[in-house]
Parts: sequence; structure tokens; C-alpha cells
Amino acid sequence: MTGLLLIAHAPLASALATVAEHTFPNCAPQVTALDVTPDMSVDEVEARARALLSTAGHAEVLVLTDVFGATPCNAARRLLDDSGHVQVVSGVNVPMLWRTLCYSNEPLAELVARASEGGVKGIVKAEPDPSSNPPCDSCRCSSPLS
Repeated sequence: MTGLLLIAHAPLASALATVAEHTFPNCAPQVTALDVTPDMSVDEVEARARALLSTAGHAEVLVLTDVFGATPCNAARRLLDDSGHVQVVSGVNVPMLWRTLCYSNEPLAELVARASEGGVKGIVKAEPDPSSNPPCDSCRCSSPLS
């Protein structure tokens, strides 16, 4: 099973780990979170991430970060090497996290694609439900407000 490391600005990584544990309690052991505080350097975040990866002991790890180009992602990118055992996807959101957890038994390359797809497809502009609008009282009609 692929390990999952969440690296994000505090407290987002821990909050996402809590969401993961709430929704998929059996997957909690594969999820590790690293909250990045304003005083942490890229070097410090990288060192802590490497220590977490070493402790977790997963053969393959998907790292999800919040913002491409920010400290969490810059540190995560330093974890990449030619072996391909660590992959990084930025822009983490809850649908991306859930998709990752649902398909964590798939090969890492496929998991990266699923995570990215889940993140994008999870962004939906909500529209009002016309059936939930009350009738218009001011014009004494029975049609819903629009």
C-alpha cells in the first residue's frame, strides 16, 4: 500500500489527516501529516519530511501539498529522485485526498493520476436547487423564485 504524506501550511496538513481518519479510519496508518509553520525553512521542512518518510517505512509515497511554489511544495520536490518511489502533487483538497485513499492499492503512477483527477473533478460550482425555493409571495404566483 502506498504511503501518503501531507505537507501543507499549518494547520491544513493535520486537518486533512483528521478528515482522512474520520472518513477512512482503516487508512489512518498510511497517512502522515507535516504542518509547516511560518518560521520553518525549506531545509527544515525537507529534513522533517525525510524523517517522517523513514519512520513510516513505505516503499512508495505520494506527497500531497497545498500550493505549488510555496515552502511545503518546494520541500516536497526535494524528496523526488530518479527512483520514482516518491511522487508529489500540489493543490490538495478533500476530494483529492479521498480519491487517493480509495485507490491507495494501485501503482503509484496511477494513484498520481487518480489524485489529480479527483482534485479537479471535486471543484464544482454549486447552483441553487429550484425545488428548494419557496413560492413568490409578492406576486401571488406559485412559481419558485428565480
